[in-house]
Amino acid sequence: MKNENKNQSRRSFLKVTSLTGGGMMIGISWFANLIPNEAMANVADNNNWVQLNGFIQITPDNQVKIFNPNPEFGTNVMTSLPMMVNEELEADWSKVKVEMGDYDTPRFKSQFTGGSRAMAMAWMPLRTAGATARLMLMQAAANEWSVPMSELTVSKGLVMHKGSNKSANYGQLATAAAKLPKPEKVILKKPGEFSLLGTPQKNKVGKEIVSGQSLFTMDYQVEGMLIAMVIHPPAFDMQLKSFDATEALKMPGIKDVFEFQVYKDGYVKAGFDTRTFNRLIAVVGNSTWEVMNARKKVVAQWEPIQTTKEPVMARGGKRDEIIPEGLESTEWHLQKMQEMQKKPTRVARKDGDPEAAFKNAKRVIERTYTAPFLAHNPMEPISCFAHITDEKALFVAPIQIPEMMKQNLVTNLDIQPEKIEMKLARMGGGFGRRAYGHYIVEAGHISKKVKAPVKLIYTREDDMTNGIYRPTYIMTYKAAIDENNNVTALHVIGGGFPESPLHENRFPAGAFDNYLAESWELPTNITIGAYRAPRSNFNASAEQSFLDELAEAVGKDPLDYRIELLKKAKANPVGKNNDYDASRYMGVLELLKEKSNWGSPSTKNAKRGVSAYFCHASYAAHVVDITMKNGQPYVEKVVTAMDCGFVVNPEGAKNMVEGAVIDGIGNALYGELVLEKGVTLQKNLNNYRIIRHREAPKKIEVHFVQNNIDPTGLGEPPFPPVFAAVANALYKATGKRLYHQPYLKELNKA
Repeated sequence: MKNENKNQSRRSFLKVTSLTGGGMMIGISWFANLIPNEAMANVADNNNWVQLNGFIQITPDNQVKIFNPNPEFGTNVMTSLPMMVNEELEADWSKVKVEMGDYDTPRFKSQFTGGSRAMAMAWMPLRTAGATARLMLMQAAANEWSVPMSELTVSKGLVMHKGSNKSANYGQLATAAAKLPKPEKVILKKPGEFSLLGTPQKNKVGKEIVSGQSLFTMDYQVEGMLIAMVIHPPAFDMQLKSFDATEALKMPGIKDVFEFQVYKDGYVKAGFDTRTFNRLIAVVGNSTWEVMNARKKVVAQWEPIQTTKEPVMARGGKRDEIIPEGLESTEWHLQKMQEMQKKPTRVARKDGDPEAAFKNAKRVIERTYTAPFLAHNPMEPISCFAHITDEKALFVAPIQIPEMMKQNLVTNLDIQPEKIEMKLARMGGGFGRRAYGHYIVEAGHISKKVKAPVKLIYTREDDMTNGIYRPTYIMTYKAAIDENNNVTALHVIGGGFPESPLHENRFPAGAFDNYLAESWELPTNITIGAYRAPRSNFNASAEQSFLDELAEAVGKDPLDYRIELLKKAKANPVGKNNDYDASRYMGVLELLKEKSNWGSPSTKNAKRGVSAYFCHASYAAHVVDITMKNGQPYVEKVVTAMDCGFVVNPEGAKNMVEGAVIDGIGNALYGELVLEKGVTLQKNLNNYRIIRHREAPKKIEVHFVQNNIDPTGLGEPPFPPVFAAVANALYKATGKRLYHQPYLKELNKA
């Protein structure tokens, strides 16, 4: 781990200015220690700070406030990121106030919460910001007292000089410190010197959350605000032909009903734009109740779409995506995926001579796994406030990646970029759903049309039936076994709508001399997107279920077999592109074996399943204990081992893992979105099954591998291996191997 950050572009990293009435404000730029940040420098020169991004604010009455720039939707960034600042700042953490910053990505470069990236991206920049501020405060004290700075000490926001017995708090020094030049060299603490990082800290805004003081977009109100709802096509593959709003416009409180187009023709969509439902009907009125009733009175005519090809800017550059016509169904998806599994397709990776190994095999084990579409169902349905005027375009929205919205809004709403102001509301859950900001564009269109402040509201049904889903996938694993019970080759082939789940360079690639990975994908008009590591959460379920069955086939303990394969991958790796660290992978399994007391289930009747996976730079492994009650499974206990590098806040990290475990159990057992003729059969939580309180495990133990590796994330990594741990425990409990999610449906059918 680096402990020194000599920044050659410090002016671009950290800017300090005096506040009116004294004190100072320090701006933090996430990437500014990597690339120049001209915007930040300009702001410093004209003393015109905007209270939207990552700032440290110190006032003469000794208040210390840290603005968190990352959107918060339950990942504890409101606590863990300010902890990084304060570790080096050394203010009194118990008195530090934390507030959410607003959107100002041009200055801070990144305000991204997603992909388990927040900790890694913030680790050095935020600590450096805190250390720089502390040095400036100390220098101010040294100047005031005419003593060497080396003789000063700092503790809980108090600068002290032992020789003269003088002391001053940060508030007393802030104004003078703001006038000093920034230090050229900042020495950061070593992990052994941390006093705050690595200690369990309660959520800084926990009290506000549980007492109902945290405000969401649904809480936003302004004078003259109207309520808007949209009418989507009744099915994927349908688009608006015409509509009659005569009766709706007669309803009380209704102001307008009109058609609008979300994205302009020719607009090149980015990875977080939706692909369908571009023409919508807006209903605008005084209240939610009035608008909901008026929606029912609108008579719309719909027509099928035609197959189109549209450009999308995604990873790897611009590409064309096909949006096929046709009313799709889950049954049709499954049939097409099974057909594709039998056809020659793209070879993603090949090691050794797998064809010869299979030809010479004494026996072959082959298993196929499937997973359905899944809906996010965040607790808070979609909403956005927008007020477009000639002077400003104000948005209040729960969005995971606000910086990706700006060009979208500029292009599709014809707004000058400098007029856009966006306040980041706390999100009531996300799981990837709020990475997609189409509803912000929609709210902007509606406000612009009615020339009034508008709050756009989606109902639960709106989001579930016209949502953005975890793709549906299929994967087949095949192993060749020789006469000595050795696995001589592994073959994996997989695909889905509209992407393949395959990660060809992940374990167990690298552990088999002969290995073949093949991949394919099919287009769909169903909107899909990020869903808590969508490819990984299915890939892990298939891979780790198959390894469990393979271990049994060759007569080995499933946990020890994984370690055995990893030892081989470490000692003599096959191939050059293995994307995991075999030592760290083994580390979580060995810790899990010890902490779970592997071989001894938590209760007399419990049966155990194990699974492990690496994704998003972190390693996770679970042991799940299941008992059967009246023929139905219940997860009694889960023991988890994680390697996510240095754990910034063990309290928040533990909560993240517990949430992922419960979410994983629910989706593994119950999660399923079924489509018929382009329509989702599930429309609300009355028939879309999610886990309930009584079905959560009685106990979840979380253990972290202790190391000083720079921290990585926890949003995604603990989630994928839960699926297979549940399936493997169910096999032990019932004697039935399960291959198709949701497992409870397959179990009850078998």
